[in-house]
Amino acid sequence: MTRPAPPQQDDLRLAFAAPLDRARAAGLPLDRISLREHVREVEIGAFQQERGVLQRIRLDIVAEVVPDTDAVLGDDVDGILSYDTLIEAIDIELEAERLNLLETLAERLAARVLHHDRVARVFVRIEKLDRGPHVLGVEIVRSRAQAAIQVDDDAPRPRVILLPAGAQADAALPALLDRLAADPRPVVLIATPDFAPPPAEHPMAERRIALLALEQAAWRLAAMDRRCIVVDTRTELDWSMRNARLSVWAPSRLVLDATNAPDAADPLNLAHWFADAFDAVELVTPIPADGARLAPDLASI
Repeated sequence: MTRPAPPQQDDLRLAFAAPLDRARAAGLPLDRISLREHVREVEIGAFQQERGVLQRIRLDIVAEVVPDTDAVLGDDVDGILSYDTLIEAIDIELEAERLNLLETLAERLAARVLHHDRVARVFVRIEKLDRGPHVLGVEIVRSRAQAAIQVDDDAPRPRVILLPAGAQADAALPALLDRLAADPRPVVLIATPDFAPPPAEHPMAERRIALLALEQAAWRLAAMDRRCIVVDTRTELDWSMRNARLSVWAPSRLVLDATNAPDAADPLNLAHWFADAFDAVELVTPIPADGARLAPDLASI
């Protein structure tokens, strides 16, 4: 005797099934907008051999929508869910950061599509096409109530301050931290190491060594003042900024997972990248726009 499939599995099967199969299903299903067989080359995967390598993934998204009859009859594109919304969701999430798991990408895509007012439920299928003589993939279905990740369009915008080499030995540092701690605006500090990282013959190893040097400087600063909280993920950064903590950025995770990674050996380049990525309201650096190096003056920050 064949057991019937669980309801969610049956929903997934029908989401990607032929229209006739869906029509034969019980009930009155909502309208569906779909994007099928969208292939992208991305860097994704949890294994070391998947870093620095592009591989093809295939994405299918089906969104169940509450129809706006007036918009449809009036041929009003602003009243419906556009196909471009599905493609834009993929673009945004693939650009945001490098991910290890297809499951994480699927959850984020589902949450972003569900952010649209008319979407009641979304089905996402993602498959890896280049991992062997087979296709590996995940399929999820999420309703608005089930979305595990919420899209936040009101993220805090920080002041980003690049501390120069030698700042941690500067007598003006405690007073600077006092001023920043009293400022209600979110602040993210980037500490420059006091030493030159040792060279390496491989670019990836050299990048990791440079990032570790920056993280050593971050932890050293945190050890000097308990108000300084070392953060390395977007979630930690968001929490720290919303709670008016003095955030000290440990860059390895975000830089290694970035789709447009900055030069980790150049703290100024790194600070500009971070400020752009988090839509900073201000970037304070010891080096002016004309590139001339100034004597660090923490008292002026």
